[in-house]
This record gives sequence, structure tokens and C-alpha cells, in this order.
Amino acid sequence: MVQKIYIGGYYVKYDDQERNISYGVYYLQYDLNAEELRVFLDQARSKGQAEFEDHAGRNFTLMYNNDGTYTLISRD
Repeated sequence: MVQKIYIGGYYVKYDDQERNISYGVYYLQYDLNAEELRVFLDQARSKGQAEFEDHAGRNFTLMYNNDGTYTLISRD
């Protein structure tokens, strides 16, 4: 089911049934400082997406949506 969470001043949507997605949400919300998070948000907004991996090597993509929100997907 699609969930929406407020991270860094923006809404991030994700499918809570997607494998490993909770790790990506946690990484964005708690592991990054505000400056590091801003880098991903800005890249996704300007390029359409930002690919990253968490500390355990799990891969994610943060995509910018036309409505000003973001969507997080797992690439594993």
C-alpha cells in the first residue's frame, strides 16, 4: 500500500510492500543530516531522480513528482 511520510520538509511516497523499502525510508529520515538529505532532494528535483545506497549497500532511487512530492523505490 502506498504510504506518504514527511521528511526534510517534503512528502515522500513509497510502497510499504516493496522489499527493503523501510530501510530506505529510515536512511533518509534518520541517518542523513539535513545537508546530506538536501543533496538527494535537489538532485531528484533537477535531474528527475537521485540514486543512493544505505550503509548496508541496499540500493534506492528517489524520484521527483510533478506535484512537488517525491517517490522512493528500492532497486534491490
